[in-house]
Amino acid sequence: MTTFPTARAVRTTPEGLLWEPSERWVRGRAGEVTVVDSRHPLLVWEPAVPVPLYAFPREEIREDLLRPAKNPATGTHTGSRIFYDLELDGELVENAAWTFPAADLAGHIAFEWFRRVGRGLEHWYEEEEEIFIHPRDPHKRVDAIPSSRHVRVEIDGTLVADTHRPVLLFETGLPTRFYISREDVRLDLFVPTEHSTGCPYKGTAEYWSRRGGDGVPPNVVWSYPEPLPAVGAVKGLLAFYNEAVDITVDGEGLGRPVTPFTKGLSEQPPR
Repeated sequence: MTTFPTARAVRTTPEGLLWEPSERWVRGRAGEVTVVDSRHPLLVWEPAVPVPLYAFPREEIREDLLRPAKNPATGTHTGSRIFYDLELDGELVENAAWTFPAADLAGHIAFEWFRRVGRGLEHWYEEEEEIFIHPRDPHKRVDAIPSSRHVRVEIDGTLVADTHRPVLLFETGLPTRFYISREDVRLDLFVPTEHSTGCPYKGTAEYWSRRGGDGVPPNVVWSYPEPLPAVGAVKGLLAFYNEAVDITVDGEGLGRPVTPFTKGLSEQPPR
């Protein structure tokens, strides 16, 4: 019998992998074919990779659809050497699955997620909810909380947003994001772009760039038009990359944090 609450049940392998069992019912599909149907998945964190993935018992996957990889992606996934191509209707998806070299994970196979790397299984579900990009980390929180703080956003000395009714989004491991009503943003200074991103915690985002703003990274503003229910408070609101603009909260300048997004913003091509 298990007594709750329990301590975090993460285990470490000699290869540096972290893993723990999940109680979620997970399914993965390619087109209309269910390739994974698992009630005993494992969450696995690779070294230096901040987000988890799933590995599944062999008996809970369609092994009959897997073929030894023609061009195995050796050197990836923590030294994995056994890779599989997925065959559906005579077509191969290369390196769609692999096994980890860790003894703890023997008998389990992991899969790529199409929406993350452009190959693998196209649709994933936890229970009856479709999930995107990668599994959600059960040890990470994302909270969207309405506030009355005074938030000002400037770009190159120009005030582009000013509000007393932001929604603050607190996400483990990232700076607070300030979501602002469109009425409180100088949206005339920005132009919509075709860029979009997906987040397993928030949904699919649309973006804007500064109009004629040389030196300002493109896609500096984003919004979730249809966010996932857990962060519904940010629906339609606009947020700015703290890493690229100047944000003042209740008279205190926040400075520009260095995050995993900083390098990507600096490397985006000029408009």
